[in-house]
Amino acid sequence: MKLSGGCLCGFISFTAVNPSSSHSCSCGICQKHSGCQTAVWLEFHSDDVEWTGEGGVPSLFRSSASSSRAFCGRCGTSVGAIDDSPVIALLSGIFDHNEQALFSPQSHSFEDMKPEWWRKIMPDAAV
Repeated sequence: MKLSGGCLCGFISFTAVNPSSSHSCSCGICQKHSGCQTAVWLEFHSDDVEWTGEGGVPSLFRSSASSSRAFCGRCGTSVGAIDDSPVIALLSGIFDHNEQALFSPQSHSFEDMKPEWWRKIMPDAAV
């Protein structure tokens, strides 16, 4: 299955195959990067992502010792995280068809930072 997506203005676009996992995260870095209290990611081996848009590889900001956050340098859309290891995690909202079951998070990182209102709305949620 080939997945595709891109940023708001279309300058950064991609195709990707062989997703390895989907997860959600509520850490402070994900919150600041995405502008959301929880981010949902789909991970790929870096060889399985091809940057196809006019902008090529997205702009990067070094966010930790082992990862950089990717974004469109033109419109500012948060794209994902490009790790030093061969992993690219793309935010689920940038995919063209993200309603498929494979986007459903299998785990949640930084559960302790999940917003209190979310716990009230979905007290038994696994993610």
